[in-house]
Amino acid sequence: MMAYEVWEYHTNPLSHKKLAGLIEKLGITPRELVRTSEEKYKELKLKDKELTDDEYIDLMIQYPDLMQRPIIERGDRAVLGRPPENIKQLL
Repeated sequence: MMAYEVWEYHTNPLSHKKLAGLIEKLGITPRELVRTSEEKYKELKLKDKELTDDEYIDLMIQYPDLMQRPIIERGDRAVLGRPPENIKQLL
């Protein structure tokens, strides 16, 4: 069985460096990690804004519900846990 750590990001927010590292391991842009169906996304009118990668990361730290989750990390790789089949890529 694969060992894992659960990060409760609501009570222990990710640092900018940690989130940037996870995004790099996922092989996506910060924008691609944003949940566009989230109410906060609509409230902040992010669809109509051009933001830098750092601005997206800062927003996800400030509003963790904007972040797609769960993110599963193993070594130098990470995957989004939705759909669950993605996790098999790390086994």
